[in-house]
Amino acid sequence: MQTTIQPKYTLTRVTCACGNTFESGSVKQDLRVEICSNCHPFFTGRQKFLDAGGRVDKFKRKYGI
Repeated sequence: MQTTIQPKYTLTRVTCACGNTFESGSVKQDLRVEICSNCHPFFTGRQKFLDAGGRVDKFKRKYGI
């Protein structure tokens, strides 16, 4: 492996949209993510339901639910 062309791998602060921050290794200085292990439904056991543009209502009206 050529060490002159490899990016520097450093300790990075990761910030989630929920406000959680933690440190991880990366080649970038600062990372912002939308979802992390504190707010992900798989890890928390809680389901977040986001309705984007009324898709659920449109589906319910279409199929009479």
